[in-house]
Amino acid sequence: MEVGYVELAIGSILISNLVLAKFLGLCPFFGVSRRTRDAVGMGLAVIFVMSIASAATALVYRHLLLPTSPEHTNLLGVLGLPVPEGGYVLILKTISYILVIAVLVQFVEMVLKKAAPVLYRALGIYLPLITTNCAVMGIALLNTEAWRDPANGLPVHLAAFNGLCGGVGFLLAMLLMSGIRERLTESRVPKALQGLPIAFISAGLMALAFMGFTKLFGIAV
Repeated sequence: MEVGYVELAIGSILISNLVLAKFLGLCPFFGVSRRTRDAVGMGLAVIFVMSIASAATALVYRHLLLPTSPEHTNLLGVLGLPVPEGGYVLILKTISYILVIAVLVQFVEMVLKKAAPVLYRALGIYLPLITTNCAVMGIALLNTEAWRDPANGLPVHLAAFNGLCGGVGFLLAMLLMSGIRERLTESRVPKALQGLPIAFISAGLMALAFMGFTKLFGIAV
């Protein structure tokens, strides 16, 4: 049975939140969560990249990496190029995903530099780091390995939706963290815990809270 949109949304945003459940993308999570404005900008950029990257990598997986089957056609075989019995999954999967994500990040960087220079400067080094953001790579791998059909992965439309939901989950975690850190700047925090130490403690408590969503509505991911 094909996985549904509601199941994907609840699973990716709450149950298996990429930051607070799978602990992916922690570098931008801690680096750009000092102010809510920057956190929102980073979250929106990640949503865009995750959504497009999920669709693109699903297309690459189904039509370039996997061998031809009743569910999909390998375009390399159509062009007369040799395709191994198991396809190119083990050889080119990681490299091709990284290339797709890198191209998309460059595109987002150029758009932000022209359309929102203030946000572009605020994100700083963390915008290029989306290229190596393991959350973006993680959602692409989950789309093509997890859920109920690990041999074929999610269809392109569901992969794109799951990428969108994964980005929304990332944005949610960023917003929660930025709100906590803004409040902490006005609180009396022991000197030894100021900065990243108290941020790590807060993130750990948030992760414990998100464990309460495990198997919500009977959804297993």
